[in-house]
Parts: sequence; structure tokens; C-alpha cells
Amino acid sequence: MGSYRVMAIPTAVAEQVRDTGESPKYGFPAHREVAAGRAPCRHCLKLILKDEEELLLFTYDPFGELGEPPLPGPVYIHAMDCQRHPESDVIPAEFRGRLLTLEGYGENRALLKEFRVGDGAEERAAEQLFSDVKIRYVNVRSTEAGCFLFRLERS
Repeated sequence: MGSYRVMAIPTAVAEQVRDTGESPKYGFPAHREVAAGRAPCRHCLKLILKDEEELLLFTYDPFGELGEPPLPGPVYIHAMDCQRHPESDVIPAEFRGRLLTLEGYGENRALLKEFRVGDGAEERAAEQLFSDVKIRYVNVRSTEAGCFLFRLERS
């Protein structure tokens, strides 16, 4: 087993956005449309099918569940219910080999180390980050778009 587990956004957050049509904490309207390009759902961590499935775009703070200072940004989820990605030590297939930035954070949201990968080295980079005992968690972001994808937490 790896030193980390993949953490999608909580189901309660996805349900709140679907039920209210607003982003949690901020109350900004969630935008609903049919997926027009690559849109990864932050809840099930699968792609929202282009030209077939609807998405909700909303403001989300990936540090909110950690009690850290906020840093909100845009994310997608399926407009219809989907199963939350199971917590595991495997980077989801939809993200392997993509241009990713892995950000290793310590206490008080201090960014300690950052790796950019695009050659299938995601798991190796995650293991290397978690070999540093000061790193509490890793946020995985799209290097191309800059947006939050999912978090890695210590096992």
C-alpha cells in the first residue's frame, strides 16, 4: 500500500451544489451546461462526457475541509448524482500521464515542495513528497488549467 490515499471532494459538497445551485460558503451561482471539452468531475474523478453529460461549474475552496486559509477556484462536478471516488492509493486513470502539478503542503498551508509531471510519474512524485515528514497533504492540480483536481492525504 502507498503512503497516501486519493481524496475527492466530499459528497456533502457535491450534494449541496446540486441541491442549491450555488457554491458552498460563497453562494455564487453554479453554472450548468453540457460538457464542451475536457471536464473532470471532482467528486467521482471521471471525465464528464463531452456533448453528452451536463456539468456544474462552481467555486470551491480545496483548503476548506482542512481549516486552512481559503484559496477558492473553479471546479466541475457531474450535474447528476455520481459515486464519490473511493479512497485508494492509486491515481485515477483519467489523470495518469496528464500534465499535473503536485503541491506538498505543511502546517498553515505552507507550500513546501512542488513537482510538475506529465510522463506518468505521478505516483513516484507523490511518494517522494510524502517521504518528507513535514508534508501533511498534497493538492493535485492541472498544470495546463491551474485548477484543483483532488487531494492526496497520508495513509
